[in-house]
This record gives sequence, C-alpha cells and structure tokens, in this order.
Amino acid sequence: MSESLTRRTLAELFGTFWLVFGGCGAAIFAAKQIASDTDGHVTFNIGIGYVGVALAFGLTVLTMVYAVGHISGGHFNPAVTIGAVAAGRLPARDLIPYWIAQVVGGLIAGLALWFIAGGRSGFTATGNMAANGFGDHSPGGYSLVAVLVAEIILTAFFLIVILGATDKRAPAGFAGIAIGFTLTLIHLISIPISNTSVNPARSTGVAFFNGNGAPGQLWMFWLAPLVGGLIGGILYVLLFTDEKLKVES
Repeated sequence: MSESLTRRTLAELFGTFWLVFGGCGAAIFAAKQIASDTDGHVTFNIGIGYVGVALAFGLTVLTMVYAVGHISGGHFNPAVTIGAVAAGRLPARDLIPYWIAQVVGGLIAGLALWFIAGGRSGFTATGNMAANGFGDHSPGGYSLVAVLVAEIILTAFFLIVILGATDKRAPAGFAGIAIGFTLTLIHLISIPISNTSVNPARSTGVAFFNGNGAPGQLWMFWLAPLVGGLIGGILYVLLFTDEKLKVES
C-alpha cells in the first residue's frame, strides 16, 4: 500500500532538516577549530575542513535515505524532486507539496543552527552560516557564470546517479551508499566554487540567517539546481531506459 502524501511530505521535511542541520552544522561548528600549543605561540586548525564537511553532507543523505527513503523516495531536495517528475518517477501533482516540505525542513534547520551558534560568545551570524554565493561571496571568488555552470553540471549528474541507483535494474539495497558518496564527491569538487548548493532547500535554509548578500543571490541557487535536475532527469530516461519521456499528472 502506498504511503499517504502527508506521511511522504513529513519524511521529506525530516530528511531535509537533517541534511541542512548536519551538513551546514558541520561547516558552521566543526570546519575550522583553532588550537594553540602548550606555550600559546603556535596556532593550528584542528577542524574537519572541506573534506569533513563534504563527508557530513554525504552522510546526512545516506542515513536519511535508509531511514525514510522507503516512505517518500528520499529526495530532500527540490532539484531531485523536479528531476524525478521529469523522469516519471513522481506524479507532477506531488511536486509543490514536496517542495514546501523540503523548504520548511531547511528553514527549521537553519533556525536551529542560528540559535545554537548564538550560544557561543562573540559569534556573529552574518557571513558565517554556510551560505552559498558567487563573486565576492564565493569561497574562491568564482564568477556568476562559473557557479551557474558548475551547479547545473553537478546537479544533473547527481540526478543521473540517483535515478540509476534506484532503477529496478540496479542492485537492491545499495542506492543510499551511491547517493551519499556522490553528494560527498560533489562537495569535494565545489565547496571552493559556491560552497556547494545543488539543493535549493539547503540554500534557502541558511541564506536569511546568514545575510551578507546571500538572500540576494538565492535566485541562482534555485535556478541552477532546478535546471540541472531537469536535465539529469530527462537525460537518464532518454539515454539509459527504453521508456518514453512522460510526466505523470
């Protein structure tokens, strides 16, 4: 028996919360931790860095795919949902409810992160909430066009992996591992470029708490992942299945 829409959207809300809380939380709290030697003369970073943050994002998806993926499909990302609709894996009527649940989950996670981070003396949320950005707000100073291209390509390949790993022809039980490691790889590539979105709900979840130009650049981190999701969903059907491209209403 199929799950109700209410139960599926709740699964998406919880999954997206965990993705934003775990991934962005790792970036906010653990990416950079400064320590000194016993004399206080030499300082060094004992934080998890880019690799640790990339793993955190991958692990959030991996764990939630196994926890609630069997309920909702385990999207936790508006770009994945639109790609699933384009590939005929999800009815178009479920698109907006899924998006609402994902964005709400991301915003609740952003609020929780903002509240916890504020418990440390001297913390300033502005510019320190793991927001995405281009130009002056890109970690590596990458341009709008560079970020646009990177986000589209990476999201498209993310969809191809997701659709392939969950295809009925694929080995059963391994989808979460493939999807989690793909998101880790995506972050290893693109944290310096855009702080890695490939997920509009992740970007929205922290943008308004971060400020510092992030809300004004949020349109990019909806546009590029959604375009990439559509491309990935369509390409998988056209190139790797015998099905005709058909969106279920």
